[in-house]
Order: sequence, then structure tokens, then C-alpha cells
Amino acid sequence: MTDVHQVDGSSRKSPLQSSRQSSRQSSGQSSDQASLQAALDFQTRILGGVSRTFALTIPSLPGALRVPVTNAYLLCRIADTIEDDAGLPVEEKRASGREFIEVLWGNRSAATFAETLAPRLAPETLAAERDLVARAEKVVEVTRSFGEVQRQALIRCVSLMSDGMHRFQQQVGLRGLDSQQRLDEYCYFVAGVVGEMLTELFCEYSGAIARRRQQLMRLAPSFGQGLQMTNILKDVRADRERGVCWLPRTAFGLSPGGQSDLIAELDEERLRAGMERLAVVAHGHLQNALSYTLLIPRRYLGIRRFCLWALGMAVPTLDNIYCNPVFESGDEVKISRLDVRRIVRRYGLMASSDVMLRKLFRRDSRRLPDSDPSVAKGLDEISRNASVRAEAGFAEYGEHDLHDSVSAN
Repeated sequence: MTDVHQVDGSSRKSPLQSSRQSSRQSSGQSSDQASLQAALDFQTRILGGVSRTFALTIPSLPGALRVPVTNAYLLCRIADTIEDDAGLPVEEKRASGREFIEVLWGNRSAATFAETLAPRLAPETLAAERDLVARAEKVVEVTRSFGEVQRQALIRCVSLMSDGMHRFQQQVGLRGLDSQQRLDEYCYFVAGVVGEMLTELFCEYSGAIARRRQQLMRLAPSFGQGLQMTNILKDVRADRERGVCWLPRTAFGLSPGGQSDLIAELDEERLRAGMERLAVVAHGHLQNALSYTLLIPRRYLGIRRFCLWALGMAVPTLDNIYCNPVFESGDEVKISRLDVRRIVRRYGLMASSDVMLRKLFRRDSRRLPDSDPSVAKGLDEISRNASVRAEAGFAEYGEHDLHDSVSAN
């Protein structure tokens, strides 16, 4: 049906045509809403399958933050699944990681990406992880529903994480990492960027939190590193069985350029001393994690609890590691499910009291010596260099790797 024109030259629709167009628009909107709701339902359901910890802590967040934080975790888990998969050659991991970033930028089909990658994952890949990759289109649909600030924060995080993980996975082996600086860089790419991303989401959610953005951003990478170092120390035996070691050689008095199996090269006393030294460094980062949490205004108890529960589980684990640094299995130092329930209850109840939280932290780390929160002083430079890399579109550094770039500044 043709348009009916007014005398002034403008166009108007006939009543019947307007009615049909309105009906089509309404139908399209309903279809889009149903699709998005199905995607939201999927990410809520899959979260419990890939992370019991985040399935426990995310519901404490304000409603407006639960969806983007869940989505952020799932995006990171997809990137991590690609990099950790035992069946993908290094070249395919690199290509798949970059394709995933192109999907997030809207330059590649999420459905095609998922259909291509999921069947190539190793048979031993967890069923929940395989399902997550196979239905990545739904996760990305949720990502694309966010505002600009949230979407950009998530894409930056996943891009840096994917790029950094690949660089380190290419180099790591039983020899470990060269130095503490290299460990700091690794922790930034797998955990520090998550702290920065969460801080962006928190600041976008609340003006009161945004006013403390500078302080929070300074502490965010340290928060992430404290959690990551605790996991590295706890999982050192399990990682070794997989043929990798994330410990820095210099912490054990070994040459940074050595190629030998780090653990095999150490006697018990040197292993003990190095593990204790790293536990103290991690404790300094966890002190910064507490400072970060206390910067969140008390009225945002859900955000405080989200941070506190992660911190509360890490501190006693690190305390156990310090007291038993030559353990043969991570089961010897990890906390029990009963401990987890106690931590959730205790830190949840005390979330509004800075005084009580400081007392809880001191009590749970009472066997650890005093440590220096200034362990984070080099992380600002790592973050700045990563940001430059992100803004440059992740162009290759050429013949210099990240370590050389950081050292040169």
C-alpha cells in the first residue's frame, strides 16, 4: 500500500498500514525480549555448573549488578576454557581466542564461533564448560544488551586476559617463571584485569563508589593478585602434574634463566623458605584487598559481602599454606565446606563494621608474619602498559615481549 501524502509534502501512513507496522514492531520486540530472557535464564543456570563459588557470591550483589557480573565471569570462563584445553594446538588456541574477541566486538558471528569451536574441545573438557562454549551465542547476546560503559569494561577485561594468558601459556613449563615481576604480570592478566573490570561496574552503578574510583583502581589489581597467588600456591602440586609451574624461580634462589624443573631442583628447606616468602607477599596483596573492600560505602553491603567472601576464603587458605609449605596435596591446605559456611556467615554479619572486619582479617591470618601492602607498587605500571596495548588494538609488540616493554619504562 502506498503512502498518503499531506499537502505540505510530508508523508503519513494510512490507518491500516500504521496498524500493521505497529503490530510487526510489537511482535519483533516481543521476540527480542523472549530471546534475551532465554539467554538470561541460560547464564543463570550455567553459572552453577562452572563455578560453585561465584554461584554462591554473585547473588549477594545488588540486582542491577548480578547480570553483568555473571556475564563477565562466563565470558572470562570461555576465554579460559580455550586456553586450558588439552586438545587444541597452540595455534588454534591463539586463533580461537582472537575470534572470540572479534565476536565480542560484533565483527564475527557468535553462533558460527560456537559451532566451530565446541566440537574441537578435548573429550575431558567438563560438560558444563562444553555447554558454555557451545551456547556462547546466548552469553554474548546478554553482553550486547548492556550499556556502553559496562560492555566496554567487559570487552577490555576479556581481551587483555585472553591475550595475556596465551603469551604466558606459550612460555610456561615445569621451570616456572623467571621472577616475581613475571608472576606479577601473569597475575595481572588472569586476575588483576578482573578487579579493574569489577571496579568499573561498581563505579558505573554508584556515584558514591565512583567518587573513590582512583583509590579503588589502584588497589584492584592487588586484590586480584592476592587471590590468584593463593590459588597458585595451593595448586602447585596439581599444576605440576599437568606439566606447569607458576612459581617465580628467584623466590627460591634459582637463576631466572634456568630451564630445569623448579620443584625437582629444590631440597625441602629451600622449598619451604620460598613458599613461605611467597605466602607473605600474597598476604600483603590480601591486606590491600581488605582496604579495597572497606572503601566501598557501608550502605552497599551486597558489594562488600561479594568482596569479603572471596577474601575470607583466601586468608585462612594462605595461613594454612604458610604453616605447611611443603604439603604433598592441595587438600592438606584448602579450607573445608564447613569453613566456607562459617566464613559466609561471619563476614556476612560483620560486613558493615570496619573495625570487626579488620579483627577478623587479623585473626584468620594470625600465623602469618606482618607483610607489606606496598607489594602492589609495580602493578600500576603493568596496568598502564596493558591499557596502551588495549588502545592500540592489541598490535604485536614486535620483537619485545611484555616483560621487556615494562622494564623499559
